[in-house]
Amino acid sequence: MGQVNMESGSNAICKDFKYFPVKPSRGALACMINSEIGAVLAVMRRNVRWGIRYVGDDDQLEHSLIHSLKELRKQIFLWQNQWHTIDPAVYLQPFLDVIQSDETGAPITGVALSSVYKILTLDVLDLDTVNVGDAMHLIVDAVTSCRFEVTDPASEEVVLMKILQVLLACMKSKAAVKLSNQHVCNIVNTCFRVVHQASSKGELLQRIARHTMHELVRCIFSYLPDIDNPEHSSVNGSWSGAGEKVGMEKDLTFGNKLPENGIVSVVNDGQSSTEYASSAGEMDTNKVDTISGKEAVQNGEMIMMEPFGIPCMMEIFHFLCSLLNVIENLGVGPRLNPIAYDEDVPLFALGLINSAIELGGSSFNKHPALLVLIQDELFRNLMQFGLSMSPLILSTVCSIVLNLYHHLRTELKAQFEAFFSCVLLRIAQRKHGSSYQQQEVAMEALVDLCRQQTFMTEMYANFDCDITYGNLFEDLVNLLSKSAFPVNEPLSAMHVLALDGLISMIQGMAERTSNELPVPEEASIDPEYNAFWSLKCENYIDPNYWVPYVRKMKRIKRRLMVGADHFNRDLKKGLEYLQGMHLLPDKLDPQSVASFFRYTTGLDKNLIGDFLGNHDEFCVQVLQAFAGTFNFHGMNLDTALRLFLGTFRLPGESQKIQRVLEAFAERYYEQSPNILTNKDAALLLSYSLIMLNTDQHNVQVKKKMTEDDFIRNNRHINGGKDLPRDYLLELYHSICENEILMIPEQGVGFPAMTSSRWINVMDKSRETIPFITCDSTALLDHDMFVILSGPTIAAMSVVFDQVEQEDILQRCIDGFLALAKISTCLHFGGVLDDLVLSLCRFTTLLTPLSVEEAVLAFGDDTRARMAMSAVFTIANRYGDYIHSGWKNILDCVLSLHKLGLLPARLARDAADDMEPSSEVEQAKPATVSLSTSHVTPVATPRKSSGLIGRFSQLLSFDIEEPRLQPSEEEIAAKQRTDEIIQNCHIDSIFTESKFLQAESLMELVKALILAAGQLRKGSSSIEDEDTSVFCLELLIAITLNNRDRIMLIWQDVYDHIASIVQSTVMPCKLVEKAVSGLLRICQRLLPYKENLTDELLKSLQLILKLDARVADAYCESITQEVMRLVKANATHIRSHVGWRIIISLLSITARHPEASEAGFEALAFIMTDGVHLLPSNYILCVDAARQFAESRVGEVDRSVSALDLMGGSVVCLVRWSTETKNTVGEEAAKKLSQDIGEMWLRLVQGLKKVCLDQREEVRNHAILVFQRSLAVVDGIHLSNALWFQCFDTVIFTLLDNLLEITQANSPKDYRNIDGTLVLALKLMSKAFLQSLEDLSQQPSFCKLWLGVLNHMDGYMKVKLRGKRSEKIHEVVPELLKNTLLVMKTTGILLPTDNIGGDSFWQLTWLHVKKIAPSLQSEVFPDHEVKQMKAKHQNTGEVPAPDRTDVVPSSENAESR
Repeated sequence: MGQVNMESGSNAICKDFKYFPVKPSRGALACMINSEIGAVLAVMRRNVRWGIRYVGDDDQLEHSLIHSLKELRKQIFLWQNQWHTIDPAVYLQPFLDVIQSDETGAPITGVALSSVYKILTLDVLDLDTVNVGDAMHLIVDAVTSCRFEVTDPASEEVVLMKILQVLLACMKSKAAVKLSNQHVCNIVNTCFRVVHQASSKGELLQRIARHTMHELVRCIFSYLPDIDNPEHSSVNGSWSGAGEKVGMEKDLTFGNKLPENGIVSVVNDGQSSTEYASSAGEMDTNKVDTISGKEAVQNGEMIMMEPFGIPCMMEIFHFLCSLLNVIENLGVGPRLNPIAYDEDVPLFALGLINSAIELGGSSFNKHPALLVLIQDELFRNLMQFGLSMSPLILSTVCSIVLNLYHHLRTELKAQFEAFFSCVLLRIAQRKHGSSYQQQEVAMEALVDLCRQQTFMTEMYANFDCDITYGNLFEDLVNLLSKSAFPVNEPLSAMHVLALDGLISMIQGMAERTSNELPVPEEASIDPEYNAFWSLKCENYIDPNYWVPYVRKMKRIKRRLMVGADHFNRDLKKGLEYLQGMHLLPDKLDPQSVASFFRYTTGLDKNLIGDFLGNHDEFCVQVLQAFAGTFNFHGMNLDTALRLFLGTFRLPGESQKIQRVLEAFAERYYEQSPNILTNKDAALLLSYSLIMLNTDQHNVQVKKKMTEDDFIRNNRHINGGKDLPRDYLLELYHSICENEILMIPEQGVGFPAMTSSRWINVMDKSRETIPFITCDSTALLDHDMFVILSGPTIAAMSVVFDQVEQEDILQRCIDGFLALAKISTCLHFGGVLDDLVLSLCRFTTLLTPLSVEEAVLAFGDDTRARMAMSAVFTIANRYGDYIHSGWKNILDCVLSLHKLGLLPARLARDAADDMEPSSEVEQAKPATVSLSTSHVTPVATPRKSSGLIGRFSQLLSFDIEEPRLQPSEEEIAAKQRTDEIIQNCHIDSIFTESKFLQAESLMELVKALILAAGQLRKGSSSIEDEDTSVFCLELLIAITLNNRDRIMLIWQDVYDHIASIVQSTVMPCKLVEKAVSGLLRICQRLLPYKENLTDELLKSLQLILKLDARVADAYCESITQEVMRLVKANATHIRSHVGWRIIISLLSITARHPEASEAGFEALAFIMTDGVHLLPSNYILCVDAARQFAESRVGEVDRSVSALDLMGGSVVCLVRWSTETKNTVGEEAAKKLSQDIGEMWLRLVQGLKKVCLDQREEVRNHAILVFQRSLAVVDGIHLSNALWFQCFDTVIFTLLDNLLEITQANSPKDYRNIDGTLVLALKLMSKAFLQSLEDLSQQPSFCKLWLGVLNHMDGYMKVKLRGKRSEKIHEVVPELLKNTLLVMKTTGILLPTDNIGGDSFWQLTWLHVKKIAPSLQSEVFPDHEVKQMKAKHQNTGEVPAPDRTDVVPSSENAESR
């Protein structure tokens, strides 16, 4: 029932205020008390008064004080039982009598007080001791009424200190819980009097008194968490009413009685006594107003005598709050410094209040009576002293507010908004005459709050997302960001402090944002109208409910702000806009408009007043509804009037005022009639108050209205009767002391707190929605970051630019990195880009300087080094969300490259991590010395430097030309530069690009291409070309590292390489890198991207488009790369398009001196053993081999090898033909067979061309390969038509061409041409005989046969050097004879009786006779001819000749 729990309270005190006493034994305790008795007696005997014996009528021979001490001495050694069974009053009372006696001097009283203190600390008095409560009361009563004679100031101060010591020991004792409310109040009262009296005493007493007061308050309020919440309504109710009445009536009882009832009053003769009475009534609840009745007084007395708890705490806390008004009631003595005193009392009171809140903590929330004091009286005073000119007072006030926020923020929502707006933000804004010290204290307080883990989130959720409150979070962010900007002034501690607040917010948000969070969906405008002022949340504790709610309210609030802006410009358009936003109904009703006026901030109060005072019927209805939104229960009339008139400006016309006040009076009388009999009385009295307000506070009114005038003006208005005089006087003084502001403050900025505004605050606190508490989850960080990011980046950038201190620079960097983390997790790519842009500007890398100057400047510039480290840290950690920022990052990278500050293998490492370097690359040095680091040599034709060229050069101070050795400063700068660049891990940006999100990767590639393109357009210098090469290498590295998603960037990469290739007309490093890079991309990606094979290979067409000079210069290196590509990926190339491009690149090299070897090697790799020959590339490879065979660039052996490749390819045709029969259908097999035949024809056509070569070995070998190709043709199953085509277009043409060459050229040009002619004839004969059986049945066979004979006839007529060739004349008849024999044997050539000249038999011999006239008789003797004819006539059949009858000559056999 509002009391301290005995056990828990005792334990709590032991825990917090423990003396660690050693409990003595019974005998030892008796000895100790005996020694204290002896000490008191000894001091008393030193005084003459106490040394004489009493005589006369007195029965006693000595003074009663001495006698009682001696009697106690006799008893203490006789007590055998435990001391806790002995009533403590027995051994305490003699000492207490000495303390209370006005006959004793200060030394004696001091010793007696020491004795009591010793007993209290001996741990004798505990809760088990008999009558311990009465004993504690005796001690308190005695000490608070201590009397002694003043002998000297020093001894007086000693006694006062001992009084404080004993009272504090009482409160810290285990038995303190037995003290009553009244006694605790008396202890505090007495201590405060000592504090006041000490102001004229020594410094030591002053400090001890104040310290004791603090300890008392801490001790008392440390019990608060252990006090049960009172449940008995009568006790609680009566005490609450009594306490409130006392609090209102008393008005600083301590303060206003101190001058006349001071603790010490010294009499002139020096023999007077000084009384230290407690005047218990000054903190006594017995002084209850008679209106509460006799029963209430009795209840109050009973409560005050109960064990202490809430009643005394409430009285003490109320007293402490009232001390803040002490300056208004106290006179200032002539010896006191007014300024010091003005600070002293409030500081002391504020310190005590802060101690109470620290110890009571959140337990205040369990006791409504105490909570009301904090909500109203305490906060009102804090608002007043917050605007004090004393920085010390402001600092203490801020400490209290911080404690209140920590413990009681859920109950102080409106109060916090008022304090932040009207005190902290107002002072820190530097626009209201605040001193620099005040601004700094206010800023420190704000920053301290920002450091609270959940402060900013709770500010945003409870104020920025509440339509009835201001945007505190947004205001605070704007204030801190503006305060961090040093505008036309040097950077000060205030700027750094504001910056620290911003960074604290950002870092707190970053700690909460540990992982990537989903982006909240942006809700659209509600399709239906909802009364926004009545929206409530189902659950203000569960984030699943209140997070969507506050987001919705924030959207409504934004639209309301826009609507308010429209309303202030045009009332009608403003309402129409709100209807369009569904914030007001389509058909306006009075309640919705009234609620819009009542609950929307930022409205023009003049417009509201004019609208409410209008006579229009709808406006009158709105006025009635508007008045209905107020709750005037329990308010005085002037308070209600202040609240009402604080929401709009009262119009100037009397009729409008009449309507407005009538609505107010009706509402007030309805809710708080009090002593008013009707609403007319309320209306008339309201009018009277407004007139009084104008009279008292208008400077133009010279003669002010007196109390009597005011009372006279209000006679007979209460239903014909007078209102009570006290009631009217209270209203009169209220108006005189605090003006009703008829023109409410509005507009931007933070307003000052006034009485009317405080009434509005208290009214808002009663009606506000619950305070939402947040945890460490990033629930609203996305919404807050939208507001926070821009101002924070700007502020940190300005400070970072101007500050020199390394710790502040590091603090800024920490803030930048926290911003980057949040931007990434909350998907704010634009913010991250802005951050990167801002940081890149500080790297100083874009400033044009020489290498030495740049290195020295960078090494000495801490800011630049930190900025660069931060840039690349962000790029490596949060690259996923960098978009346009890549351009700035690459600018820094390129600047480092130009200065030669990058590692030598930067891009090479990025691209080579997946395979070993080529031989050329392995031969390259890893670094480049300073002497060559900035001199890019002109590209040497036909010499490839490998795929990855110079990327940058290591910084070195070696000797280039004769120059000075680097200084120690330069060496140190270089070392710092090298170290920071190494720690930046720039290469990781490109090696780890495979982990970037798609959009970021594409932006990185575009930025690289853009940078390279600008360099190419801007200048043609060697340095820019080198940088363009570096960009290209990085681009290739990125492409290779992103093979799994190559199509995201391939088009951009290809276009860039194409632009380089097609725009270059002279050999240069860039085009070499472009071509080799393109080849390398294909080489790397073909094994992994089979679906993109054609796309990749098509890109190699760019090489074919190279300018002739460029192609010639780099043909060897290109061919080397093509060879690698073929060897590594031949199995992955399947399409005709792909092979066509590859073979085209190889064919070009056939006549190139340096490149032909590699080109032929690649072709041989494809064609050897037919491993990589396919139907899709067969013709291409054969044609390429023919070109190599015809080429005279290499040795003859290469041509011969090329012919062998062509001949060996026939095996593939045979294999494909066989496989076709076994695996595919009839139709497909027929089609493929035709294709194979075409391939064979292309093969022999190619061989035919080589057979005409000028070189004897080549053409002869070509004819032999031709023959071998014919030997396996049976496995291909060539069609008859193809055979005829082969003879017509290939064999006959070959013979004709050879004949023409023989006739047209000298034998010196074609050595041994006759041998070639012989081989050609044998080739024809072999081909004819091989196809004879199939072709003989064809209608065109005769034509073919005549063609053979004609060519033999032609060759017989050939003359070499004017003579016929013996070889030919020997070979032709033999070949012809063999052919005729075969035809005879196979029955193709038989004698007939036809006389006509067109018969096959006759035509044959007609031509044969031209060649060898005697052959007919040799092949067909006359007797055989006759036998054949006779047999034919008898049987009508042609005899089947026996092939074995034909015995070919050795020459024929050889030819076959």
